[in-house]
Amino acid sequence: MPFLTDPVLPAGSLATSPQPVIATGDGLVLRPWRDTDAPAVHAAFQDPLMHRWHVRAADSIEEVTGWIEEWVTAWAEEKAVQWAVVDEDTDGLRGRVALRGIELGDGVAEVAYWTTPAARGRGVAARATATLSRWALDDIGFHRLELLHATANEASCRVAARTGFVLEGTKRSSGLHQDGWHDMHLHARVRGD
Repeated sequence: MPFLTDPVLPAGSLATSPQPVIATGDGLVLRPWRDTDAPAVHAAFQDPLMHRWHVRAADSIEEVTGWIEEWVTAWAEEKAVQWAVVDEDTDGLRGRVALRGIELGDGVAEVAYWTTPAARGRGVAARATATLSRWALDDIGFHRLELLHATANEASCRVAARTGFVLEGTKRSSGLHQDGWHDMHLHARVRGD
């Protein structure tokens, strides 16, 4: 049965080119992950705040090396794209920003991020999210980006608001965290916002 609309983004919109390095213009760079990032990612995941808002734990550097291998190969699969957020001068890890749940045909993806403990409170998540959103919406041509976070995660709500993601509603009891089910805020940006 034929579709009545063309895909928003055709297959190959990402994978036919190398994953880009994207500068924020204010001291940060979004770059593809490297194996050498594993110790810094492992250290970030030892932070109790990561355990509160994320569903994964990192038991070893070897485990994180496996994650990084998955993150690197995900570009070719066009289902998720992960970037290391690093300091422009030192290449020190400040966090991660990603597009998950990519549906090229619909032009939709979910934005996700985390920051290292030392980077918190310095606008890293907002700067990286704003840069990724401009790239995805303006350069690539996604139609809609969604951002979900637990309603109790006020810092993520501030990042969403600062980066132009409009609060569209609350998904009741839709995110399972270590301490149980959380209501989740759904924010979104659409092309042209």
